[in-house]
Amino acid sequence: MRMHVTKFRLKPMSMVKDCRRSFVTRLVKRLVLLVALIAPTASCGDVVRQGRAPVFLVIDRLAAANGRLPDEFFSFLLSDVLTNITTPAPCTPARPCPTYFNDPGEVTLRLVPKDIGPPTGPTPLTTNNEVTITRYRVSYRRADGRNTPGVDVPYGFDGAVTVTVPSTGSIGLVFELVRHIAKYESPLVQLKFNRTIIASIAEVSFFGVDRVGNDVSVAGTMLIEFGDFGD
Repeated sequence: MRMHVTKFRLKPMSMVKDCRRSFVTRLVKRLVLLVALIAPTASCGDVVRQGRAPVFLVIDRLAAANGRLPDEFFSFLLSDVLTNITTPAPCTPARPCPTYFNDPGEVTLRLVPKDIGPPTGPTPLTTNNEVTITRYRVSYRRADGRNTPGVDVPYGFDGAVTVTVPSTGSIGLVFELVRHIAKYESPLVQLKFNRTIIASIAEVSFFGVDRVGNDVSVAGTMLIEFGDFGD
């Protein structure tokens, strides 16, 4: 009686390592593909879930006016660090009075629902969605990356305002964009009586709360050029 003996052939270690390497490579490729598929969805979800409020606060327009002409608003600002006025007395064309003006800003705000609903019936907003703006923040930066406050750009600041954005329509708000004190401080004070101009971007952020206590905020930007311009 003959017995059949099955012979097992062991794989070389190099083949085992190759199999392991191939398995790891396939696993990494699958993980990369999975992350690529998930990332866009996650980013979109973050936008929708940003904050607890059911609305977005939207800036329709951000403008500014030179302090000497506070009713003339434009989408950019030429901020004069020193203005020579000739009226009223005792100021005259022969003896103008050096004067510092603050520069106002103006913003138009409205609300947009996060859940827009079906095309046949958009989700209406109610008075619970009204947002009361309570403060704002102004910061300055330069395109060349030189952004040290008090050296390259004026100091940023926080300001207090109170206005309620209605559930429908929009509302305008005038606020202080460039303060008097900034024109007494570095680097703006050094611009007097010379031709140097500092071009900066002002970022203005508005903060508020809706009727049920959810925080809401929005930010906008504007070009501001500081200099001792002709009067």
